Amino acid sequence: MAVWSPSTWLLTGAAVAVGALAVVLFGRLLKARTLTSARREAEQIIERAKSDAQTQKKQIELDARNEIAERREAFEKETEQTRQELKETERRLTKREDSLDRKLDTLSTKERSLEKREREVAEREKAIEGKQKELAERLEQQQRELEEQREEQKQITLRLSGLSRDEARQECLRLMEDEVKHEAAQLIQRETSIAEEQAREKARQITLQAIERFASEHTAEVTVKSVTLPSDDMKGRVIGREGRNIRAFEKATGADLVIDDTPGVVVVSCFEPVRRAIAVETLSRLVQDGRIHPGRIEEMSETVRDEIEQQIVETGKQAAIEANVQGLPDQLVATLGRLSYRTSHGQNVLRHSIEVAYLAQVIADELGLDGAIARRCGLLHDIGKALDHENEGGHPEIGMVFCKKYGEGEEVLNAVQAHHNDVPATTPYTAIVMAADAISGARPGARRESLERYIKRLEQLEQIARGMKGVKEAYAIQAGREVRVIVDPERVEDGQCHVVARDIAREVSEQMTFPGEIRVTVMREMRTVEYAK
Repeated sequence: MAVWSPSTWLLTGAAVAVGALAVVLFGRLLKARTLTSARREAEQIIERAKSDAQTQKKQIELDARNEIAERREAFEKETEQTRQELKETERRLTKREDSLDRKLDTLSTKERSLEKREREVAEREKAIEGKQKELAERLEQQQRELEEQREEQKQITLRLSGLSRDEARQECLRLMEDEVKHEAAQLIQRETSIAEEQAREKARQITLQAIERFASEHTAEVTVKSVTLPSDDMKGRVIGREGRNIRAFEKATGADLVIDDTPGVVVVSCFEPVRRAIAVETLSRLVQDGRIHPGRIEEMSETVRDEIEQQIVETGKQAAIEANVQGLPDQLVATLGRLSYRTSHGQNVLRHSIEVAYLAQVIADELGLDGAIARRCGLLHDIGKALDHENEGGHPEIGMVFCKKYGEGEEVLNAVQAHHNDVPATTPYTAIVMAADAISGARPGARRESLERYIKRLEQLEQIARGMKGVKEAYAIQAGREVRVIVDPERVEDGQCHVVARDIAREVSEQMTFPGEIRVTVMREMRTVEYAK
């Protein structure tokens, strides 16, 4: 057996120590490697878990989105269906509402008709009650008169039985004289009434004839006037190179030229009548002269303007002379002349003013007022119409301010300002001018619109008369102030003519609006024809 030396033991111990250390280090290294592997595996597991979780999340989100899309599509379908149902319901409701509105209108119309019929029935019942009461009163009065006559006859008989022959003759003569006087009084009263009616009718005819003799028809002025050209080549000369002539014409006259395809005609358009007249006359003279250029246009327009201004002044003077109005300032005379170029509803305003002056004087003279003041008020009442193109406001106010500026009196100022009831009337001449203005404007033929209403009134008057039972024909005469009715003699007796006339007069009063009064004349004629053979 060998014996180890100390160095060997040291080496062996060192080797053992190194081995042990190596074992320990290897163990630790193995442990560390195992931990790293385990950590890496754990991380891989975590990554796979995260990946799986992300995939599941996306799948869940996708499924959720698909479900949401499906539910949204189903909701939209349901909503659209509901919307269509609502629209259909709304359409049916609207249709039902329209039907209800129509039924309501029909019911309202029927209700108004029933109310009207009820009122008519009530009025007829009142009229019938009044007539029954009147008949009862008349019957009672006649009974009383018969009783009085019987009593009087009894007294006369008793009185005559105790009288002598001469006394009885005297009593009979006295009674006969009283009866004749009573009948004479009745005859005088009846003839007086007939004479008064004939006098009123004659006076009305004289008045209407005086107005018709004085009044004349006036041609309606419009806002355009046509100028005839000798040839269509003249249109090019009127227009000028690049339109310089037409621009110069419109600038010089203040009117517009309308040149269209109408052969041989140029239209002058202007709302202000004096400027339109100047433009028409200027263009006519330029066409006749043949020289059309801007310088000549200005020269000719100035010449025509001066001539028309002088003509306006002369026309105003003639109007003042014709109306017999003296002392008018020159400015008022010139403004009156401008009214000759102004129309109202087809009626020349200057001629209308002269008519009003004439009628105002007639009315004032009949009332015992100053005819000269009435003429002045009537002539100037529409003077504002010559200035309303240049001033704001209505022509009564404009005319009042203009007349006040030149010192007209209170009667004229109030008549000018108040003849359309814009302000209260303070003088009797204002009412006179209003009446004369209405007469001049409302007479047949004076104005287009009034003529249409006048014809309609005549037709309505004849229609009402023909609608009565037993009427054969009806004619409106005397400008609608009388209607003559011819009845069928086989259906209407003589005594019934009074009833027909009264019924027609009542219907005309209820259904129509008219000035003055309308006379109803009912005629019945029976003709019998036989032939001798």
